Amino acid sequence: MLNVKPIETIRQKDEAFDIRKIVFVEEQNVPFEEEMDEHDDHAIHFVGYSLERRPIAASRLRFTDEYGKLERIAVLKEERGNGYGRDIILAMEEVIRDKGYPKAKLNAQTYAIKFYEKLGYEIISDEFMDAGIPHVTMVKDL
Repeated sequence: MLNVKPIETIRQKDEAFDIRKIVFVEEQNVPFEEEMDEHDDHAIHFVGYSLERRPIAASRLRFTDEYGKLERIAVLKEERGNGYGRDIILAMEEVIRDKGYPKAKLNAQTYAIKFYEKLGYEIISDEFMDAGIPHVTMVKDL
């Protein structure tokens, strides 16, 4: 199981941002200036650590309208398939509930739709492009 923490230190933030750069900028060719945007200053960031205390997953959470919006969910390629994406999402959902929001929302890359459906998310949009990658918007009642 992944040890997920909301970021409290500069080091943790650097670790989370490094994971996002590896996954989105290097692996998926998202332009750096699109990946690291103005919302980073106001979001709650998360980093997930392996049992060996190695940072292997990251995400951010923002609040809009009645939703906690899950964003920038990233797991290092060599660590995928171990349930770590689920672990970081569950940690984010817990914070959303603690803040009193009734719903979670995310923009899923279309290849990951089935993953999010298994976690209870439902598609509410047509497919759209973001950073050159097809996405859909999904929501979940918490």
